[in-house]
Amino acid sequence: MQVAQVLDGIAIASEIKAEVALEVARLNERGVVPGLAVILVGDVAASQIYVRSKVKTCGELGIFSEMITPAEAITTEEMLKLIENLNAREDIDGILIQLPLPAHVDTKRLLEAVSPEKDVDGFHPVNVGRLQSGQPALAPCTPAGIIEILKRSGIAIAGKNAVVVGRSDIVGKPAAMMLLNASATVTVCHSRTVDLPKVTREADILVAAIGRPGFITPEMVKPGATLIDVGINRITDAAEFERFFSGDAKREELFAKRGSTVIGDIDPAAFAVSGAYTPVPGGVGALTIAMLMKNTLTAAKARRAAAAVAGA
Repeated sequence: MQVAQVLDGIAIASEIKAEVALEVARLNERGVVPGLAVILVGDVAASQIYVRSKVKTCGELGIFSEMITPAEAITTEEMLKLIENLNAREDIDGILIQLPLPAHVDTKRLLEAVSPEKDVDGFHPVNVGRLQSGQPALAPCTPAGIIEILKRSGIAIAGKNAVVVGRSDIVGKPAAMMLLNASATVTVCHSRTVDLPKVTREADILVAAIGRPGFITPEMVKPGATLIDVGINRITDAAEFERFFSGDAKREELFAKRGSTVIGDIDPAAFAVSGAYTPVPGGVGALTIAMLMKNTLTAAKARRAAAAVAGA
């Protein structure tokens, strides 16, 4: 029986970051320094760790970064003013609003207030429309990372049946659109899909982005399929851990030490049925920051090219 190919997100992310660093160095030689502003509201520990990682990566690649940390009590109007100022700054090419925001803040209004040219998260309706119509666009980082993993791992997309389980605006919908743009035949599934296993068993490429630990079981997978696991779910229950990781000595040791482990939306037992898969951790998640850096570089180059044309 052929052993499934492990799609190493960490190695692919390193490749992308090295490519970005090379292009940024060339821009730096011309006196151009791409700039990223990250807005982090309040004191959410997980968000703080993630934002610090983004800022650290910017420094490693030669990108200027600025972390803005308003108090949790900030109003929507105050946030809109902050975004307006960042839109106007020439030294800022990308604006990222770390989600989730406090409940009293209007997230939709804020995301739409970011200039589409600086929308490195790819959430603005203008960029969503450009992606839908096949135009060059700043695409959401996680779906863009999925496409990079497939292409750089030699996984054919064109002509393949791709099934996306999950229809979020952040991952599911844009991932489906990007797969469609790459000439896959795409089906999007969700909580109301009838006979979901029947649909997933038709997938040559199965993307799981539903946010439920181990939801995709071996019986739901076509033998030889490529499995892309977007989920990151934390397990703390011993019985649940035993269900998914019994016999995995390394995981058992870490679980005993930390009292938790992470699992994706795909039951690890399904990997044995697949032809290739992304592990959790070390798969899709590793690409998100790399694609953010790539988007910041793309935004910087596009803005300066537009400015050159305007000044000609």
